[in-house]
Amino acid sequence: MASVTFEKATRIYPGTTRPAVDQVELTVNDGEFLVLVGPSGCGKTTTLRMLAGLEEVNEGRILIGDRDVTQVPPKDRDIAMVFQNYALYPHMTVAENMGFALKIAGVKKDERAVRVLEAAKLLDLEPYLDRKPKALSGGQRQRVAMGRAIVRKPAVFLMDEPLSNLDAKLRVATRTQIASLQRRLGVTTVYVTHDQVEAMTMGDRVAVLKDGLLQQVDTPRALYERPANVFVAGFIGSPAMNLMTLKIVGGVVKFGNTTLKIDSAVLGKTKEKAITAGLRPEDLVLSKNEGIEVEIDVIEELGADAFLYGSALIEGEKVDVIARIGSVSSHRSGDKVFLKPQGGITHIFDVTTGLRLNNDAPATAKKAVAANPAAVAAVAAKPAAKKAAAKTAAKPAAKKAVAAKPVAKKAVAKPAAKPAVKKPAAKKTK
Repeated sequence: MASVTFEKATRIYPGTTRPAVDQVELTVNDGEFLVLVGPSGCGKTTTLRMLAGLEEVNEGRILIGDRDVTQVPPKDRDIAMVFQNYALYPHMTVAENMGFALKIAGVKKDERAVRVLEAAKLLDLEPYLDRKPKALSGGQRQRVAMGRAIVRKPAVFLMDEPLSNLDAKLRVATRTQIASLQRRLGVTTVYVTHDQVEAMTMGDRVAVLKDGLLQQVDTPRALYERPANVFVAGFIGSPAMNLMTLKIVGGVVKFGNTTLKIDSAVLGKTKEKAITAGLRPEDLVLSKNEGIEVEIDVIEELGADAFLYGSALIEGEKVDVIARIGSVSSHRSGDKVFLKPQGGITHIFDVTTGLRLNNDAPATAKKAVAANPAAVAAVAAKPAAKKAAAKTAAKPAAKKAVAAKPVAKKAVAKPAAKPAVKKPAAKKTK
């Protein structure tokens, strides 16, 4: 097992000047499950292939542990990769597929059999070891591909959208199995997906990419609660966050016929006359006549929950709006309702730069810290260090004060000290 470090890793494909991956700075801790997520073409698979040695690194470098593997051939990097299309040999049995890499590496037959059986037990594949891939379901084939990686006992697992060929129900079950298996094995894993639900449910941390640029790296909860910019806010969360451009009038932000409660210090961070406000569907509630008027397009019934999809005119522009409402509702398509924010849960972004303005440190600083776990630890350690220093400094002073007490008592006891305690002198001292 080992950590993985990208140091300004860049990939520029021939025939273009725009990097597919642009100076990625990222550290994957030893034993961590990190998910790379983003829309199609954002550079997530290219980043994974650079780590695997299947793509050239034009600038920067990549380390596995303390070893620079930037120019090391893929076979010597001590990694195992699980592909989207399984890549199983159709003429081999499950056991032969799983042990083939070990056979090529010259591992003895008995040891191969032991390691294949161990992996089969982990993946519930024991009954299928003598079958060929054509006799397996999609989920079973994917587990065989994972077993082939596990038997090698690599330092790092790489997974490139391994669940995209599975149906919805099987995908949910398999992602749970993968996350559980990774925690049992404790192997550093880099997982690529375009599905943000997969990313949020599987990863210890999630790295969001857009156009080859790393947008934010953080825990799933932190990404959801404190997105660093408008892109992350709109990408993370299902259904997506409502993003609206609202005017600042007289130091307050207009929201239909009401206002949003936003700290003046937050509004003071932008020089613009408007802000981009982000409201999750669960942050909007139905009201009688407060907030914005929304025309309902459709009500999506999900059993325990229901989501209202509609549109509203905000500052003369038509804006799509999503809100979570009770599962029992009399509203139908074409109805007009009012929606207002509840609980003051609002994400505020600069209308020009798209960076977050509220609830935390500046987004640029947060992005840099999040990309470097060592920096996170250092930042977290500062307050503790200050307290420790204050305590250390206070101890000698306290000792001096304690040591001084007996002397003071003696001074009071001496006759010569009496004149110094006269009332007039005491008044002047005050």
